This record gives sequence, C-alpha cells and structure tokens, in this order.
Amino acid sequence: MRRKEFGINDREEIEAFLREMEYGFLGTVDDAGQPRVTPLNFVYYNGNVYFHGSRIGEKMRSIAANPRVCFSVAKPFSQIPSYWIDPFLACPATVFFKSVLITGTAEEVADLAEKAEVFTALMNKLQPEGGYSPIDPADERYRKQLAGTAIVKIRVESMSAKFKFGQNWNDERRETITDRLLGRGHPLDEETVRMIGRYCPVHRDENE
Repeated sequence: MRRKEFGINDREEIEAFLREMEYGFLGTVDDAGQPRVTPLNFVYYNGNVYFHGSRIGEKMRSIAANPRVCFSVAKPFSQIPSYWIDPFLACPATVFFKSVLITGTAEEVADLAEKAEVFTALMNKLQPEGGYSPIDPADERYRKQLAGTAIVKIRVESMSAKFKFGQNWNDERRETITDRLLGRGHPLDEETVRMIGRYCPVHRDENE
C-alpha cells in the first residue's frame, strides 16, 4: 500500500522535478507480450515527455506494436542508517527520494519543426552554455539529421509522484535525523535537510 503522506499532488512541483532530471526508465510491452524497461535520456517539454534515438530496434518495435507505455523518473537523496534510529534493528534503514510515474501513449514525431523544438529544449537542458548553431530544419546542416533521428513523444495521461522525506515521523525524530545529516556532510545531505524542511511542515499543516 502506498503511504499517502508521501504523495505529491502539486502539478507544478512535479513538473519542476521532471525538468530537472536527465534520465528516466521507459516501460513497454512488445507484440509477444514481453515487458521491457529501457533507461534513456529525456526532456519534459510542453507537458509531454520526449526522447530520441534510432528509428529501428526493440524499443521502437515495441512502441509500434503497443503504444501504451509507462515512464518513471527517480532521484535518491540521503541514505538514513538504521542505527541513527535504533541501535539494534535493521528495519529503520531507509533512503529519502523523489519519484514520478507517468502513463501515456507514445508516438513518433514526424514534423521537423517540432523535432527541432524538442532538440533545442534538450540542448538547453544538457548544454545551457550554448556553443552551437540554432537547430533549424531550414538549415541544411541539421535537416538530414532531424529527418533521420527518431523523436518519440509520450502524451501524458496520468502522473503520480512520491517524495519521501520523513513526513511520517514525529518532530523529535526529524530533528535528530536533520542534526545527523548536517554533521555527516555527504554530498546530498544538506539538500536533503532542505527537502525535510520543505515537505514536512506542509504535511503537518494538512493534518492539523
């Protein structure tokens, strides 16, 4: 059963996370009913998920056979050792994280102007400093590449998010974990502390 206190319903919050992330996992089913999960680079743009790649291969064959897909994105934050909570039991060990699950329909994009927009959005995400000519289907240097590369659009039909940052804990435990995270100083620990402060008060207010 999914813990409702971890659920995020704010669409803007979810979309901001999707725009931040670079990699996700595409779930497809081929014509023989065989499930497949493919890790890939993506961009969230204009309310859709886009990814690019070869126009042939198992992924594209699966989409042609069954365009119904799911797409998942996750980011782990800090690992919480069990002994921070209980000196004997392993059960309290956990990891704080953000995750989003999308279901929808996948289709290959044919319009070169849309493909150019998507590649531009992807480059703005991966190479924000620029250093390349604008991607324009009228530019002969790009036209052949745009025509030959597959861009797949996932039209989002449903979207759910789970952000876990100790919302089910009491204030005393959260304060203890916050102090330990700040003292440990691993790369994502300070960001995790900010997430605890951001999401836990919201949860408490909703239940008062």
